[in-house]
Amino acid sequence: MNGSVAWLVAVVGCLVGAAGVAIAVVALRRSRRPPEAAPTDPLRDHDADALRGDPRRLRPGDLVEIRQVSYLVRGTVRLVEGGWSWVEHLLDDAQGVRRWLSVEEDPELELVLWSAEAGATVTPGAPTIDFAGRSYSWKESGQARYTATGTTGLDPAGTMRYHDYQATGGARLSFEAYGEAGWEVARGELLHRTEVMIYPQAGEDRTGGQ
Repeated sequence: MNGSVAWLVAVVGCLVGAAGVAIAVVALRRSRRPPEAAPTDPLRDHDADALRGDPRRLRPGDLVEIRQVSYLVRGTVRLVEGGWSWVEHLLDDAQGVRRWLSVEEDPELELVLWSAEAGATVTPGAPTIDFAGRSYSWKESGQARYTATGTTGLDPAGTMRYHDYQATGGARLSFEAYGEAGWEVARGELLHRTEVMIYPQAGEDRTGGQ
């Protein structure tokens, strides 16, 4: 072996050795990298949420406590508009007062407690509406298909139209018309997650999927 060949062999040996060291370093770094966490349900991250129950799993027959008032879920209406969906539950307290609880992910979980305004004479359509001392601005409107279970006073399935308005601070004003019926008016209060406690029917296991 002449000098040039010996020099070339030495250089190649050094390069191979350096590559081996680089690969070992990369492998070591990868072995130390913490594994990526699998996606989790935000309502399962904390014990408090797990103990309060999942509002997305409410169904007729459940009990729900809102701001220290207990309600029975009488019926449930599931609505779909295009690729969007939400749920409204008819609630009944011990005095027979009925309210609605809407549950929607937008994408964060949004809970709104609604009270019917049976004597209201306002109608939807204007950009802003003044009602009960508040000024509400138009938020959205549309038409959805629904299915109803339990006691709701509605047909088992059909269509509904709606106009939603919102005031400063999050107060809501809603107009809904099911089927050929006229507009029903309701005022809504945005709820904090900690204000809602779910009590499923006895014997129900809802630790699995929705």
